[in-house]
Amino acid sequence: MIEIYADGAYNPVLGQGGWGAVVVENGQKHAFSGMVKRTTGNRMEITAALEGILHTPQGSEVAVYTDSQYLFGCMTKGWQRRANRDLWEQLDEAVGQRRVRWQWIDRNTRDPFHKEAHALATNLASQGEKLPPETAVAEGLTHIDTSGRPRMVDVTQKPDTQREAVARGVVRMKAPTLDRLKRGEVAKGDVLAVAQLAGIMAAKQTPNLIPLCHPILIGDVKVEFNLGNDTVEINTTVKSTGKTGVEMEALTATAVTALTIYDMCKAVDRSIQIENIRLIRKSGGKSGTITLE
Repeated sequence: MIEIYADGAYNPVLGQGGWGAVVVENGQKHAFSGMVKRTTGNRMEITAALEGILHTPQGSEVAVYTDSQYLFGCMTKGWQRRANRDLWEQLDEAVGQRRVRWQWIDRNTRDPFHKEAHALATNLASQGEKLPPETAVAEGLTHIDTSGRPRMVDVTQKPDTQREAVARGVVRMKAPTLDRLKRGEVAKGDVLAVAQLAGIMAAKQTPNLIPLCHPILIGDVKVEFNLGNDTVEINTTVKSTGKTGVEMEALTATAVTALTIYDMCKAVDRSIQIENIRLIRKSGGKSGTITLE
């Protein structure tokens, strides 16, 4: 039986939240935490449980301890889920892959694991604009040495952790152009298949494109599409186990995917626009999970 102690917190003054999850298996403890902007306390409670469960193997038997009436009621008493549907869908999927038992725990309990989860959540929710430790700069710029010359950041002393980054971007085009794309009638071929392959290849080539970016062993790249009436939304997820994050790989893959769509469709639509390529979420390292949307 794996035990998860999950707690979330929200700071209305700073408009941000924090979550903490302590996972205990065979006497071994692992703690995970993260900070999220523009969120709510309930979202942090769900996120804490979700992140804790995702750090357990599929098929395992799990007990989740929470002091959130909202989370406990929705998972065990059939309470309605009018809000936070995105998180509920992710949680239901994670729970469906394991044998999960939900346990109510009083927030004033003296249980050391729950107290630790609570401390992680509340501390992160109160950090203000302070950068997470992994990205904080103590003196000067991390990519410039004392002589003002460029240098690669030394990560040799960092421990290997599971890393994940999710990036998103949008390609906007005329509705008739998108209809032709959907029907496979673009002269240059299957646009989405080629763009998807280009994005995967780009993720692997990131260190060759971005100066001072560390070469890493990528474990998984997913490039997925959501098609609207006149938009192609690109969602890229990159995973690795290593000493540095994969944000640049996810962003590069998204950008090259968008450029490939543009290149293959520009002959029939000169008004195509690439919009709003950004990082959505990252996890791993000292900063834990940071969700930007």
